[in-house]
Amino acid sequence: MISIKSPIGILTVACLCILNNLNAKTPVHKFKADEEVSTTLTVGSKDAIFSSKAGYTFNVKNATDNPQTGTVSYMAVTSAGVTVANETRKIKLAKHSSASYDFTVPPQKAGFYKINFMVNVSDYDDTTRRVFGIRPHEIESEHGRPADFDSFWQNTKAELAAVKPEFKMTEQKDQATENRKVYLVEMRSLDNITVRGWLTIPKTTIKNKRFTTFLALPGYQVDLKPMLGQDDDIAILALNVRGQGNSRDVIHPKRLDYISLNVEDKNKYVLRGAIMDCIRAIDFIYSRPELDPKRIEVSGGSMGGFLASAVAGLDSRTQLISAQNPILSDVRNLPDQDDWPMYDLRKYAGEKGIKFDKVLDNLDYFDIKNFAQNIQTPILLGIGLLDHLAPPNNEYAFYNLINKKYRDIMVFKDLGHEVPITYVLEEGHRMRDKFGLF
Repeated sequence: MISIKSPIGILTVACLCILNNLNAKTPVHKFKADEEVSTTLTVGSKDAIFSSKAGYTFNVKNATDNPQTGTVSYMAVTSAGVTVANETRKIKLAKHSSASYDFTVPPQKAGFYKINFMVNVSDYDDTTRRVFGIRPHEIESEHGRPADFDSFWQNTKAELAAVKPEFKMTEQKDQATENRKVYLVEMRSLDNITVRGWLTIPKTTIKNKRFTTFLALPGYQVDLKPMLGQDDDIAILALNVRGQGNSRDVIHPKRLDYISLNVEDKNKYVLRGAIMDCIRAIDFIYSRPELDPKRIEVSGGSMGGFLASAVAGLDSRTQLISAQNPILSDVRNLPDQDDWPMYDLRKYAGEKGIKFDKVLDNLDYFDIKNFAQNIQTPILLGIGLLDHLAPPNNEYAFYNLINKKYRDIMVFKDLGHEVPITYVLEEGHRMRDKFGLF
């Protein structure tokens, strides 16, 4: 069991649970121990982000008894696959030798670019795939948000408010630990659907103690379980939105069908209700005397990051937001239309006989970039440059629209749809600093 007393603990537990299991990482080359020709790539910037030109050093090591002849090269392309730069050099390596080759990509427009480095020599061929950015703070989406975006969500929140929450907590004594109580939480949400989650609260002898609350939101089709640990000052609410985990009794689609469920009607789309489930969970926190409404963090990865971002734009009652690799940003500009989720959405539209333009029109109400300008809560965004599900161009289209007063970002140049322990540490430190938890 992981202790969550330190800044790392609670978020380690949470990130392991809330990041989605769509996590198909973009492959990063790793060498086998018995390879005798190998390469290493060094980028000329900490985060692989540059102001104009991108620089790399490509090292080739020949540990064989044979000389190696051939080429080293690179090719840089846009997210749409258009080549913007390339270079090839002939090389000759003596046996048991190595050499380094510096490459500079000519100045490019603001945005992110895929870059492949290739080595093709007598006994070895390999490709190393990376991504670099040029002035990402200048990235803007060419698509605006619907004129009635705010009124749509105001009306949605009003519908939620009209539903009696009927909050219910049932202690699960068989799941309790030496230091923590566990409760099944149930509540009525939009469309009068019951959603559930798990609340774990530190045991205490302090009368009228009110705990900081960490609200964990789930990744795509992730079943959140009670989050436990040895911490004594943080309560953890792990929410399963409709159609996920122990909230599947009314809505229970197949895994791949969830993202498209009722997308042809923005008023019935599953994510409309899922977002309101998160708002209702905040209502629950406010209703409990043992939970401090002035100390709430909302955190999620992938679909959980999407939900956290939407909550940030709709509800100012929380004090911290963390969104790791949030999906559905700048949806109309997602580069790979044959990848998830666009493939599934197109397939659904075809099966239902719906024009895909109608689907896109409805998705505009759920695109996280359209929530950005309303965010008034500090939000930390974590992204991986190799992420094909939440590409960096799309993530920055969201990030750049957030008021600079509230936003911060951590970029991981060699990661895909995930965040590393350094993000977990930073998020933990921010939470403890903000809420005075020492």
